[in-house]
Amino acid sequence: MFNLFNLSNKQKQSKETGAVPALPKTQNVAEFLGKGTVSTKDIIAPSFIEVDFNHLKIDSKYYRTLFIVGYPRYVSANWLYSLITFDHPLYISMYIYPAESKAVLDDLRRKIAEMEATIENDIKAGKVVDPSVQVALDDALALQAELAKGAERFFQFGLYVTVPADTLEELNQLTKEIDSVLASLLIVARQATLEMEEGFKSTLPIFYDKLAVWRNMDTTSLATTFPFATASLTRNEGILYGINQHDGSLIIFDRFTLENANSVILGKSGGGKSFLVKLEALRLLMMGVDVIIIDPENEYKKIAEAVGGEFVEFSMKSQYKINPFDLTSTNAEPDELSNKILDLHSLMRVIMGDLTPSQDALLDRSLVLTYREKNITQDPETFKNEPPLLEDLYKTFLGMETPEAKELADRLEKFVQGSASGIFNQQSNFDIKNPFTVFGIRDLEENLRPVAMYIVLDYIWNRVRKDKKKRVLIVDEAWYLIKKKDSGAYLHSFAKRARKYFLGLTTITQDVEDFLSTEEGKAIITNSSLQIILKQSTAAVEKITDTFYLTGGEKHFLLSAGVGEGLFFAGQSHVGFKVIASEEERSLIETVT
Repeated sequence: MFNLFNLSNKQKQSKETGAVPALPKTQNVAEFLGKGTVSTKDIIAPSFIEVDFNHLKIDSKYYRTLFIVGYPRYVSANWLYSLITFDHPLYISMYIYPAESKAVLDDLRRKIAEMEATIENDIKAGKVVDPSVQVALDDALALQAELAKGAERFFQFGLYVTVPADTLEELNQLTKEIDSVLASLLIVARQATLEMEEGFKSTLPIFYDKLAVWRNMDTTSLATTFPFATASLTRNEGILYGINQHDGSLIIFDRFTLENANSVILGKSGGGKSFLVKLEALRLLMMGVDVIIIDPENEYKKIAEAVGGEFVEFSMKSQYKINPFDLTSTNAEPDELSNKILDLHSLMRVIMGDLTPSQDALLDRSLVLTYREKNITQDPETFKNEPPLLEDLYKTFLGMETPEAKELADRLEKFVQGSASGIFNQQSNFDIKNPFTVFGIRDLEENLRPVAMYIVLDYIWNRVRKDKKKRVLIVDEAWYLIKKKDSGAYLHSFAKRARKYFLGLTTITQDVEDFLSTEEGKAIITNSSLQIILKQSTAAVEKITDTFYLTGGEKHFLLSAGVGEGLFFAGQSHVGFKVIASEEERSLIETVT
């Protein structure tokens, strides 16, 4: 790298103006170079450099250098993490110079003698011994013993930070923020006033230590300054997700130990999402966690059969039926009916489309009346009565004999008397008892899938509240729900409430752009403590980068990742990882795929 300050004679900084004139303009650079008047350094050097007493201005960028003069007495490993991960680019340089142990021991002996003499004089004079002197003496004696045994070595250590900014105001603000971060670590920093040029050179990757502000440091203390650390996600309990590609360790994790057990899996088609989800489902099943899957493509049918699970198929000919008007009669909450009517409001908007305020009010009255016709009121004892069907609501609309009610009935007719009449207009005849249950909706037409997914989610929610135990609900191709505001809002509500019932929601989608373009999609990600991002397309990676605040390296990693590779976010930690499976697991998954 060339030194930016090594300019030609024609570019030397003017003592009168403090600025460097720009290169002379020429139409023929080759001819200009041929005359020998411009060197390579001239070409790569900035147009001008303005040196102020507390900052530099290079072209349009401002720079300020800080050097560290005070360090905490006690530090832990990776204690500079807050500085390294500061949310703004910083140029950080560390200079380490080994020192001869003999010379250090001689200096220590002299310092120890001075401090002992100071303490002895205070005692003779009847004064209270200065505690800082006593602490320094204890540290010096301990270090002397370690050096004498050869267990420690001694070094000179310098730490400098250069802050870049686009404006002087931003530079001042960032300087205050960095001072605050360093102060929280008990680190004392000073600006390189009147030495900004030397400070900037000291943080360039050319090993020019122009400031020479050093601190004595032993081997153990120096090791804790090592700035590169990877998040270890190896736990004593949980399931294996893959290999940490930063340090080669295993990622063994229990999602139920996080703030919530929800997870989001994002990845392009062919990136390995299905393999990862099936692998996680098998391993969770072995750990005694029930697995429930909403499957839009019936791709989990064979694996359900392989592990003795149950596959519940929704279609015109299916024997399985779910009534969306079902109520929880066991340990029902006092507001069970009110909450069910609110959920039905959202379902009806998914079925009928947007409603005007007057239509929404009419729907509310009709739902209350429909339950009342079945002798179901706010009294929990009445929840045991047979619930109404979709056709009962349809009849209620017709009975009102108003144009507005007739319009709502027309919108509902397809599901009562039309092509979709045999799916959602019968009493429920199914209950979740198998620890591995898959709901397949592939054979439904495209516009019925969001309706089916919504009804299945509501059905699962009622069952989850009846019996609290560890469960994971996997919603594949969640964009079916997200693309409709009401069903997306319900899925978000599901994610927020799941933790109270020991339920972990896994949301999977390959339509990342559609998912992240909605407020509901972003909110689901926010309410998921576990986030897995697999290989991404060029079109989607920018939105993912903005959402997850990825670095440039992580962004390129997602673009170049292989099948089953990506980023694994767990709480505040995230690492690059690769999915691994045993031969038996791989054989089972690939055989049933």
